[in-house]
Amino acid sequence: MCDGCPIYWATREKDSLKQEKMRTAVAQLCSERYGLNYGLKYTAEDITDCDGCRTKGGRLFSGCKNCEVRICAIQKEVENCAYCNAYACDKLREIFVTDPSAKTRLEVIRSTL
Repeated sequence: MCDGCPIYWATREKDSLKQEKMRTAVAQLCSERYGLNYGLKYTAEDITDCDGCRTKGGRLFSGCKNCEVRICAIQKEVENCAYCNAYACDKLREIFVTDPSAKTRLEVIRSTL
């Protein structure tokens, strides 16, 4: 899923001004999608570098460290949820409610399997 993640894209952006704009946009998106449920308001500074959900020893966005879906994929040793035999589980369906684009990205991957 990293290829569709705006935090991953911002990490890879070389232009510092463009990267700051991307981080600001991601912070707004995170605040809208996740902040309301937890009383959080994200800022561009909260959007830390991330080398992807499957990284081992690399940089990881702070909001993803305890992600149940990420932990499950690692335990099942699948590239991402699209490759899982239990697709789409209850945990993932909860994500789809707040992030419908995640479902779209995973469906595209599943269509190529």
